[in-house]
Amino acid sequence: MIKAIKFVSIPVRDQDASLKFFTEKLGFRVLTDQPHDDTQRWIELRVGNAQTGLVLFKMDGDEQLIGRGFHGSLVCDQLEKTYEELLAKGVEFVTPPTKEAWGSFAVFKDIDGNRFVMSAA
Repeated sequence: MIKAIKFVSIPVRDQDASLKFFTEKLGFRVLTDQPHDDTQRWIELRVGNAQTGLVLFKMDGDEQLIGRGFHGSLVCDQLEKTYEELLAKGVEFVTPPTKEAWGSFAVFKDIDGNRFVMSAA
């Protein structure tokens, strides 16, 4: 029986630049950073106490997926506060905190244009 999601891959152009974005701006921590093959590394990140990892994967041959390859949602303690903190760090938001009947959310982009929905717990 399937028990959990181990990781999801985020398609990136430059692993070093993406690693800096996710660790310095978003506060993720490095779980693994090791050679994967001749052109890239296996970089797996974790956030908070979550067991699911994010892998920054260079899309050799599939560059058209960069900026379109992630569809998911991140959760934070306080949406407005987290929005303000990330905005101050230079994170680009596509949608500021917005209230809907089903809840509140904001959407930001990483340096490759991948969009991330962020909502409060």
